[in-house]
Amino acid sequence: MSRAALFTVLLAGMLVIGTSSAANAAQMDARVNPNSDESFFKINYQKTVFIEYPDGGELFDELHTKEWTLAGTADSSNPDVQDLIDKLNSKISRDGSSTRVSDLDVIYDIHLKGRNLNTSIDYKVTLEGTITDYVISKDQTKTLVDLGWRGLTVVDEVVIDGVGINHPISALIDKEPAVYEVLRGNEAEEILSKNLIDANFILEQPMTNWHFLFDPTGINVDAGTFGLDESIAGFVVSHWTMGESSIREGRQVERVFEAEVNADQKYIVRSVQSADAANLSAIGFGALDMLDGVEIAGITPTAPEGFATTSTGEFPILIVYGMAGMAAIGGIGFFIFSNRALKNQETAQTGVDPSRLTGYQTSSSAGGYQTNRGEAQLKDESSYQQTRSVYDEQSSHQAPPSPSTPTEEEAACGCAASATMGSECDCEMQGSCLCDATCRCNADLCKEQASSMS
Repeated sequence: MSRAALFTVLLAGMLVIGTSSAANAAQMDARVNPNSDESFFKINYQKTVFIEYPDGGELFDELHTKEWTLAGTADSSNPDVQDLIDKLNSKISRDGSSTRVSDLDVIYDIHLKGRNLNTSIDYKVTLEGTITDYVISKDQTKTLVDLGWRGLTVVDEVVIDGVGINHPISALIDKEPAVYEVLRGNEAEEILSKNLIDANFILEQPMTNWHFLFDPTGINVDAGTFGLDESIAGFVVSHWTMGESSIREGRQVERVFEAEVNADQKYIVRSVQSADAANLSAIGFGALDMLDGVEIAGITPTAPEGFATTSTGEFPILIVYGMAGMAAIGGIGFFIFSNRALKNQETAQTGVDPSRLTGYQTSSSAGGYQTNRGEAQLKDESSYQQTRSVYDEQSSHQAPPSPSTPTEEEAACGCAASATMGSECDCEMQGSCLCDATCRCNADLCKEQASSMS
């Protein structure tokens, strides 16, 4: 029963995971080229809002059959996008970074889907653009690059072509005013007013806690034959990755906000966002540092000589050498303990004392040849009974078996023994009888034989 229950739970979990879509908060991908004036970045912001009406009511009547989408794109030529760039740069400046967003494309998609028990609203905003002014200083050996710009966040409302894309409540105000009237003025409105464009956690997570790898493909002689990007030719590429929930990086969980709305019925409004994730690459080998409270990276074309690292820095190497050292210490301790224990053991001898034995020759010469054979015997007059073998003792106590001599009656009557054991029929089964007239066997065959001989 316990195995069946466990299998049921696992199967249900797989079905839930397989049928649910991820609601990641912020996902950033960026590549910084210290040899260029601008570098590309892309960041997605996602959030899902559920409006639940388990007991029906006005919201059920308004939403359960509805489905609509608000989607669009805009570039830097749009005044609304220019306003968004200014807001992003203002936030970057407050974070202490000198980097600027120079170009930006905005893609947004808001999708409402009504169902019998709840309605879901999926919000997704994608920002693609370039950054500039990220190079702090540069010389012949190293370039200092600013990494403090990655917390791309806007708190205020962002309107693109008349559509509010930063606060989920804006879409309800425009498309579902009746639903907004039910939710306004309570905790649900506060939850729906939280900004979607928020990457503060990516900035707050120190990059020293991110996983680090570097790719030396660019410095290979034949790398160009595989269509290698010219921007990384002759360079290694450093990669930093954030998003794992661990002791090292910190515990990362979904951000879930929930509120109850008591109107004509009891409604539940839930906002769900997964943990943030980020991938940041730099052309060259990057060594992290701090400058005036802002994280920076010192970029060199190649890695230092002899440098070897994995996705968790030097951690695995330290573990390997640490375990080897502990094993060596344990082995040394084991041998010391065994040696002391061996010295402390008593080595008392058992059996006959060798000093009481003397040897004598048992072989004799044959022609001109004689073997050196001998045996040992006691020097004193000690009794042989004290040293004799236990096998000799067992042999002396065992009496030889005495042969059994058949009686005259048994010799005369081959079936007499069978009569004693009550198995007279053996003679009949053999079809013959070795009995004479004196046999007392009860078998009919023996009786006939006995009567014929009398």
